[in-house]
Amino acid sequence: MSDSDRTQRVDALLNRLPEVLPPPHVRAKLRLAAGLTQQDIADAVGVKRVAVTRWELGQTSPRRPHRENYLRLLKGLAERFPEAAKADEGMPTPASEGGSG
Repeated sequence: MSDSDRTQRVDALLNRLPEVLPPPHVRAKLRLAAGLTQQDIADAVGVKRVAVTRWELGQTSPRRPHRENYLRLLKGLAERFPEAAKADEGMPTPASEGGSG
């Protein structure tokens, strides 16, 4: 098997994996860096403000189709505000991305 074939197989595996959301506290930092409110995020993603609050607290995680939209928004904010996208050293991260919302 050639290196090119192996690279394609690795890429195929990576494409099957779900994209991971940043830790909850980073989600909030990104929103604040952009000067957005939780209501702004909720309106854009199509959920109630309380859902965004729960996502930022790590109580729940977004589900489809909101997850894809929220992830897209967070990626865009991370590109514009790279300092806010960095996870703080020593901060806990969720063990699971499960939940509702």
